[in-house]
Amino acid sequence: MTQDASFDDGREAPINLGAFDEEDLKIVSSLVQDAVFPITEMSWRNSERRFAILLNRFRWEDDGQQRHGAERVQSLLVVDNVLKIASQGVDRQEKDMVLSILSVEFTPSDEGAGQIELTLAGDGAIRLEVEALELTLKDVTRPYRAPSGKAPSHDA
Repeated sequence: MTQDASFDDGREAPINLGAFDEEDLKIVSSLVQDAVFPITEMSWRNSERRFAILLNRFRWEDDGQQRHGAERVQSLLVVDNVLKIASQGVDRQEKDMVLSILSVEFTPSDEGAGQIELTLAGDGAIRLEVEALELTLKDVTRPYRAPSGKAPSHDA
């Protein structure tokens, strides 16, 4: 029987970060690169102006990969102050679709407002028009061994 890894194994704590400017967002973007999620794990709550995704995030920050192997962890990526959502290459009717995040970027407009774009593998994208940049990333489970057993690679 294999046992899931724990944060104690890596001597690291779960991530709980906020992004309120473009520099913060660069850090979050690097941590969610190659995160995968079923399309059914996206949630848009218009009345709360909140968009959230339950991700299976690769633990890029994990220094213990040589000791215990590659790991993923479930994390919540939450964007607040969302006014409008648009997507490209994302068919919400295809319930079995699994998406993968490549990057998260912010394009400012007037007085703190702007657009957050989640670029997805396979030419997909989700664009969130926001009143202000306010995004959080929080690990919500213990780490588990990555099913592939290795880190994602972008070699051609």
